[in-house]
Amino acid sequence: MNVYIRRLLSLCVFCALSVSLCSGACAEVDSDTEAVAGHVFQLGCLSCKMRLEVPAKATVDWHFRARGEADFVHIYSYDGESPNTIHEQFQDRIHWHGSMNTFDLQDATIDLRNVTFNDSGVYLCIFNRVLTYEHYEFSTTATKEVHLTVVPTARRGTASIVSEVMMYVSIIGLQLWLLVEMIYCYRKIAAAGEEALRASAAEYLAITSESKDNCAGVQVAE
Repeated sequence: MNVYIRRLLSLCVFCALSVSLCSGACAEVDSDTEAVAGHVFQLGCLSCKMRLEVPAKATVDWHFRARGEADFVHIYSYDGESPNTIHEQFQDRIHWHGSMNTFDLQDATIDLRNVTFNDSGVYLCIFNRVLTYEHYEFSTTATKEVHLTVVPTARRGTASIVSEVMMYVSIIGLQLWLLVEMIYCYRKIAAAGEEALRASAAEYLAITSESKDNCAGVQVAE
């Protein structure tokens, strides 16, 4: 048993170390698509390398196509050092929120401040990445699209409503279960107390009867 416990602990330590070493792993997640007018909205864009051990450099360009328009316009670029807001519609409103202190960009998320209804449309995020191998370089491009809708007030999504309902149902269910357990335990303790009282009474009567018999025997002997 001790050998089994030591092996289990060793496995747990190994898993914990593995998770800590991989904590910097990249996972591509889709961006939100609904912004509230007058607020800050985060345009998400992630492009993960297939092989993290290969050195790379990347630049990011954001393009925008307004609703009703046919062409995209270049609005923002970032090369790992200096951000550049290109289109006047977005001047002083875009803030870099992606990979920091590296040229190996994998997260190109930007914050769009003071959102307006004119910001509704399609946003195109383009990664231009150069992978550096021992004897050559390899260029690759990754593209992500975000279809943004701007609304006057925040609307709760179906998932949020369902999650809240499930939370309340779980709380009520847990409280009912605790109530049933308390009643069960109370009845069990009460039944045990009554059993103890009956046992004590029976023992008392037995002792009293025995005492009377002893007294009667003493009187007869006299």
